[in-house]
Amino acid sequence: MYKYYKRKTPEPPTSTDVMNNSNIGEPQVDLENLPADPGLRRKISEYHPNIRDEVRRAYILKGPCQPIKHKFPQRDIGGAKRKFNEDWFTRYKDWLEYSIEKDAVFCLCCYLFRSDIGKQGSGESFVGKGFTSWNKQNRLDMHVGGPASAHNLALQKCKDLMKREQHIMHKRSDKAKCDYRTRLLASIDCVRFLLCQGLSFRGHDESESSSNKGNFLELLKFLADHNESIDNVVLQNAPGNLKLVAPDIQKDISNAAAQEVVSTIIKDIDGDYFAILIDESRDVSIKEQMAIAVRYVNIRGEIIERVIGIVHVSDTTTLSLKGALDSLFTKYNLTISRVREQGYDGASNMRGEFNGLKTLIMKENSSAFYVHCFAHQLQLTLVAIAKNHDEVASLFYLIGILTGVVGASCKRHDMLRDEHVKIIRKAMEDGELITGKGLNQEINLKKAADTRWQSHYGVLLNLMVLFPSVINVLDAICESGSNSEHRVQAKDLLEKLQTFDFIFGVILMKNVRGVTNELSHALQKKDQDIVNAMDLVRISKEKSYDEE
Repeated sequence: MYKYYKRKTPEPPTSTDVMNNSNIGEPQVDLENLPADPGLRRKISEYHPNIRDEVRRAYILKGPCQPIKHKFPQRDIGGAKRKFNEDWFTRYKDWLEYSIEKDAVFCLCCYLFRSDIGKQGSGESFVGKGFTSWNKQNRLDMHVGGPASAHNLALQKCKDLMKREQHIMHKRSDKAKCDYRTRLLASIDCVRFLLCQGLSFRGHDESESSSNKGNFLELLKFLADHNESIDNVVLQNAPGNLKLVAPDIQKDISNAAAQEVVSTIIKDIDGDYFAILIDESRDVSIKEQMAIAVRYVNIRGEIIERVIGIVHVSDTTTLSLKGALDSLFTKYNLTISRVREQGYDGASNMRGEFNGLKTLIMKENSSAFYVHCFAHQLQLTLVAIAKNHDEVASLFYLIGILTGVVGASCKRHDMLRDEHVKIIRKAMEDGELITGKGLNQEINLKKAADTRWQSHYGVLLNLMVLFPSVINVLDAICESGSNSEHRVQAKDLLEKLQTFDFIFGVILMKNVRGVTNELSHALQKKDQDIVNAMDLVRISKEKSYDEE
């Protein structure tokens, strides 16, 4: 990581600076999302000359595309079934790449510097169409050639490219290098803290006169105030063009941290089997995104779930989602052949029998079984039942109106709390309530979430406890409401809440939801197995029949 950020030194203008210069018309390139599969890459010559070295450096940092334990397809060669030999990754680890898209191998260093070298050692095969003669391993050695071969010259160019900035740093004094390192580590520490806490980086006003320049700059200033060695080299004491606090620097460090985290996760999987969990969501800028998580068992036998990427998708069609998943897998050298479970929601583009993402993955790997989350299925079932029974839907509709009326203002909220305190105090004086630490806490009428039917159970419990207080508040609104509309609304609620049908419905749904609430929590346990889950469903059904 340290070597990577030395490219922000002021002496040579980087190609990132060139890309950000609006006076130069070359298109910008997202270096973090360059195609990892060698069969899908653009030629280096197709990039603008000012950014080619940045593209090369990004590919070198990623390393060769080597999907470990991929299910390599067989093909008929000379009357025998042959396929790519995974051991070649170990023997030619510095340059050999495999394309899942083309079922062919390529040379990374020759791809990066092919335009500068001539044909030698079947070099064209390792750059253009790819090498597929699995029965001729000697061709790989021929491609490498001797010390002055085209391949080794390209490999040396890759090494020189990565050392170029190191040479610049070596020319500086030891003190300048030490100051630079201290400044960089201070910025990295601030970024790590903000990322771990999930806090924003930027401030509304980051000018020198601002009293609050945002979390990143304020945290860096805090570090400087409490550490003299940091204070001597950051902010005002740093060179004007080498402060390492610019937004681009913050983003670069964040991206590097994300890459390190994902690399650790991939290393922990260690080429073993894993499950994928995918969901769709929109961010605050109304962009459709796909969140991808993996579940696997580590070397200690622990079940681990980790998010490995959030990918922007242009649309949520099955093919778009599959393409985004393939791109992410290729980027991190993962392969569909190691997937043993798929987990999505119930959307048709995800679990469709004919064209869903589940089906496309199972066509490549029949062992990637689809499992619909039991807790999610339970929620969908409860929602469907509620919509099919007018009495249940009417009950929660009325509770929703009640929540809005009683909690419409801070004054009514305080009135409800005061009424509840009076009832609690009287019950404690009469010895009707047990007192103790954590008992008789303040509660309120909560608003139920439409997509989380577990929340309905909490609403019913609170309503039953607060019911006398709610009646008193509605009486008060009827007598002293601010306008006739509020008084009429409170009077109507008062009549409906005290009917037998409403009270019976609340008690019935509280008992039924109590059973399903326990089941929902049990189904969401990490160590739950499918056999036990089916037993829990059966027991819950029996309890529901008993409640009825």
